[in-house]
Amino acid sequence: MGTFSIWHWIIVLVVVLLLFGAGKIPRLMGDVAKGVKAFKKGMADDDDDGDKKIEESGSTNASTSAADKKKDESVRS
Repeated sequence: MGTFSIWHWIIVLVVVLLLFGAGKIPRLMGDVAKGVKAFKKGMADDDDDGDKKIEESGSTNASTSAADKKKDESVRS
C-alpha cells in the first residue's frame, strides 16, 4: 500500500500530459536546463571573481607590509 506500482505512475503521467500538453513539457525541460546552465555559469564567475579579489588583496597586503617595514626602519634610525 505504501509503494506505487507502475499503474500509478502511468496514471500520473497521463494526468500530467493532459494538464500541460505534450508540447509544453519539452519546452519546460529546456527552460529548466537553461536555468541550470546559467546558475553554473554564475557560480563559476563568482569563483573567478573571488580568486581575483584574493590575489589583488594579497598583492596589496604585500606592498602595504613593505611600506610598513620602511616606516619602521626610518623610525628606528
